[in-house]
Amino acid sequence: MSQRPGPETVVLIRPMRPEDLVSAERITADSYLQADLEYAARSPVPTRRTEVGGQRWRERTAHLLASDPQGCWVAERDAELLGVVVSFRRELMWLLASFAVAPHAQGNGVGTRLLERAVEYGSGCLRGMFNSSADPAALRRYRRAGFDLQPYCMATGTIDRARFPDDLTRILGSIRAGDAADRHLLDSLDRRTRGAAHGPDHEVLAKQHPLIVCDRLDAQGYAYLGADGSPAVLAATDRRTATRLLWGCLATAQDGSQVRIDRISAANQWALDVALDAGLAIGQHGFLALRRLTPPAPYLPHASLM
Repeated sequence: MSQRPGPETVVLIRPMRPEDLVSAERITADSYLQADLEYAARSPVPTRRTEVGGQRWRERTAHLLASDPQGCWVAERDAELLGVVVSFRRELMWLLASFAVAPHAQGNGVGTRLLERAVEYGSGCLRGMFNSSADPAALRRYRRAGFDLQPYCMATGTIDRARFPDDLTRILGSIRAGDAADRHLLDSLDRRTRGAAHGPDHEVLAKQHPLIVCDRLDAQGYAYLGADGSPAVLAATDRRTATRLLWGCLATAQDGSQVRIDRISAANQWALDVALDAGLAIGQHGFLALRRLTPPAPYLPHASLM
């Protein structure tokens, strides 16, 4: 069993390397599950990241390690990884993709040292944004670092197509499959809703999720689809278009399947309306951390790429 590092233990903070990905993914999975079990809503019951989810985390983190190596750090003691932080910059925005300390190494300043390195990488950025668990220690660090904290809602439940809108066919008729030719449109929508483009992140998003697009003269929007019919990320010029896209996401789920829409901020009440119309239950889960940024809307952020 690993021992808890004490004051006399030398913990090295060093740049992250590709060979750290497997251990780093395991640390984030363990740490996030522990936080959810202790502090998150109990419905649905928190579960550990799946093997597919773990592979996708490693793919995304390898992508960010390649694009932003100066924002990725690990804490190490005697060749054992104790913590990881993955941050990145897009245009004038700093974002935090992952931040975790192994449960047995928490409470000894490891997380503070890692976060300091990541925040330093964001020096000069005008804005900042990331997702947070409800872990009080993490929230304290983020608030002390100057971030505003806003609670998220989530919506969960079983898909019942009898609850879908009568004009679903018309709604789906306004949506098409997207591809790489839409990147300029997607980046434009990102800048309009969240203040910075995803840029190269669309490459890994498109690899992991199908893309749907609404591109009309009067309204534009896009969404990457999660496997369960939830949006992995969604952005639009207006709430009506965002509503269409969210229904488009839910329509991909099989009748009777479980759906979970995470990260619904207070600025996105339209998403709660869709969730209620679809028969989903609303709960609270996690926080949106912002610095010098109005809550993005209409927008549902990605879990790590925001």
